[in-house]
Amino acid sequence: MSFDAAALRARFPIFAGRETRLAYLDSGASAQTPDAVLDAVRTFETSRRANVKRGVHALAEAATEAYATARGRVAAYLSAPSEETIFTAGCTAAINLVAHAFGATLGPGDEIVVSDLEHHSNLVPWQMLAARTGATLRFLDVDGEGRIVPAKFAARTKLVALAHVSNVTGAILDVPAIVAEAKAVGARVLLDGAQRAPHGPLDAPGLGVDFYAISGHKTFAPHGVGALWMKAELIEALPPFLGGGEMIARVTREGFVPARGPAKFEAGTPPIGAAIGLGAACAWLAGLDWPAIAAHEMRLTQRLLDGLAAVPGARVLGPKGLQARAPVVSFDLEGAHPHDVCQIMDRFGVALRGGHHCAQPLHARFDLAGSTRASLALYCEDADIDLFFDGLAEAKRVLT
Repeated sequence: MSFDAAALRARFPIFAGRETRLAYLDSGASAQTPDAVLDAVRTFETSRRANVKRGVHALAEAATEAYATARGRVAAYLSAPSEETIFTAGCTAAINLVAHAFGATLGPGDEIVVSDLEHHSNLVPWQMLAARTGATLRFLDVDGEGRIVPAKFAARTKLVALAHVSNVTGAILDVPAIVAEAKAVGARVLLDGAQRAPHGPLDAPGLGVDFYAISGHKTFAPHGVGALWMKAELIEALPPFLGGGEMIARVTREGFVPARGPAKFEAGTPPIGAAIGLGAACAWLAGLDWPAIAAHEMRLTQRLLDGLAAVPGARVLGPKGLQARAPVVSFDLEGAHPHDVCQIMDRFGVALRGGHHCAQPLHARFDLAGSTRASLALYCEDADIDLFFDGLAEAKRVLT
């Protein structure tokens, strides 16, 4: 069966009924939401809205069941057990959870390994942790194509925290190489999967890592939710991050006993509707033809790369080919500020991202203040790429 991009795009209401086409190439910042997710959230908010877990009335029981179903769907998308899948407020919150819970085990002389490629969400929490504990940060090198260069780790290395896919270069991390080096010294590995999760189901435990964080709003779900897969042994061993309701088994004047499983790290009322939306997104995504979608996304990415290579003064920051890369293409247009490029292209209906993309150290590595980024998703089509190059031609004419 041939891949029908138009039929898939029709599942996203934001593209319907417009007088002019929206070429939405900013999915790396926030993906759009399909009708299956909108329907799931609306059903909860209009017929099951209540708090979860301890209510004994019918609405509360229905909400609790829907919330548990959502956890199972997210876990299945990650090929992980439900009892190892924690709902968070987003990928940033998931990484901060690890920085505090696992970070409580670190002290002076311990080493955390990151890279210049990281989104600030996978850098600043570790800088804050190092300041609190006296641990040190080590940075892996990034090559000219924006790929992390694997290296041997020291015995003092306790955690390696890296992006599975760069939100700037689109480069896919060589996970087996990183995991092999980390495990050789007994270090734990965290992957920031925010840019990987929107491109099909994955096997987080099978990667050999210890923590895997994803973002809801980048995975076609509502804002304000995400998930963290954490190995059961670490859920059991690590202290809770936040205190309050729902994360306890018992509280006395003298202290408390934390809950078991994911609840240990889910203090307070969770983002119930958003979590149900994330579960619906994962279930919908899991049913799609991902080999066909991946081929479609890569074909469009090749069009971007080929077209940019023919534009004088345009410089792609990531890999020039398709090997081990995602459909994220950032570029610099010599003599033009990224914000100006984006504003002119917006007149053509092209939505892009301009700036440092929360990755200032990487742009400093490329001697740039920022770049223009096109990030593709499953609803993008050739017409979007056509509009992209129409807009870029005008931006180059006006700005350079």
